[in-house]
Amino acid sequence: MFNFIKKITPEKPETATQKAERDSAVDKVLLGYHVNNVSIAQMVTGMDRVGDELTLDLRLPQDSDPEIVQQELGSLLHLHGIKTIHMNVRLPPPVKGGGSTLPKPKPMPQTTDAMSKSASSSDAQSAAATQANAEPPITKAAPTQASLAAHPRIRHIIVVASGKGGVGKSTTTVNIALALQQLGNRVGVLDADIYGPSMPTMLGVKDVKPELENEQFVPVNARGLAMLSIGSLLDGDNTPVAWRGPKATGALMQLYNQTNWPQLDYLVIDMPPGTGDIQLTLAQRIPVTGAVIVTTPQHIALLDAQKGIEMFNKTNIPVLGVVENMALHTCSNCGNTEAIFGAGGGDYLAEHYQVPLLGQLPLASGIRAQVDTGNPSVSANDEYAPYYISIAKNIEANINKFAKPVDDKRIF
Repeated sequence: MFNFIKKITPEKPETATQKAERDSAVDKVLLGYHVNNVSIAQMVTGMDRVGDELTLDLRLPQDSDPEIVQQELGSLLHLHGIKTIHMNVRLPPPVKGGGSTLPKPKPMPQTTDAMSKSASSSDAQSAAATQANAEPPITKAAPTQASLAAHPRIRHIIVVASGKGGVGKSTTTVNIALALQQLGNRVGVLDADIYGPSMPTMLGVKDVKPELENEQFVPVNARGLAMLSIGSLLDGDNTPVAWRGPKATGALMQLYNQTNWPQLDYLVIDMPPGTGDIQLTLAQRIPVTGAVIVTTPQHIALLDAQKGIEMFNKTNIPVLGVVENMALHTCSNCGNTEAIFGAGGGDYLAEHYQVPLLGQLPLASGIRAQVDTGNPSVSANDEYAPYYISIAKNIEANINKFAKPVDDKRIF
């Protein structure tokens, strides 16, 4: 018997409507989460929910990892208001010589009253003996950033995130990484946008596959950056990644853990948009120095960017600052400058959350054209490169105060 507990501060009581909606959301999560291609809903032998606490009685396959199941379910159910998870997990005993691990049911014999009383007494004694010899339950809290040791070969891990897509996050990521490199740092890039990987194309290495060495990936050398992306492992540009959340988060952790990263001053992670499974998994399992938030001045983009900042605040990941992309557009014909997506958005976020405004980037077709050809502005040293160099300098100015202590004894 294993018992895993995830504790988070409780919230205010919910209404009957909210309770019904949450129950429905929990059911959908359990139906959609699979262990060995079987829905975990089929493994639930008992379930009870009180407020924001959920207790599950589970019978998992012998080869499953209860801890991973607890972490992934915790991330999925946290999005639906479940703050505390109790998992009473039973693993069937292994069977020698193969075959099913589940015991076959025995036929019920005909019994007299005396036999029934004798059997009941024997069962009670057996249950008491089993309980006396049972190991104490294991209680394990969900990991936090404070409990994660720094990677032994990576000094700083920076995540570049946005609340929504279409704000130029990946373009900003690749140029910031190249700018940090130009400042004399050893830099790597991890493309965590599992569903829409773009780093291989933006760095001009979309046809290059990473090598395997001692069952670990060797990062692709992309303009001097140590780069790895799920896009480098797919068969072609049109291959979709149609994975459920747990499989996508598992792929992220494999890319991070099963890669022979060289000695790096910075690993820049290009995050997918939103605040979902991958973001929560990263917050619990990867030691992040800080996050850079990319937004446009548009009101809708700012609303989603605020959600991203709030998520990082709740997971104790420092926000290094805000980058306002597409701030101004200068007409190539008449030279008129116009704030197409609004003005002051980056200043507002920086002031409201007391974080630096790292820089403002123009809305320019040249920036887009350079990444489309696999030669970003910083590597091309075009007229827009100084914007990214300035952002990189602002990141370096304050990042050391957020650095995590390095565990030199850690072995991969």
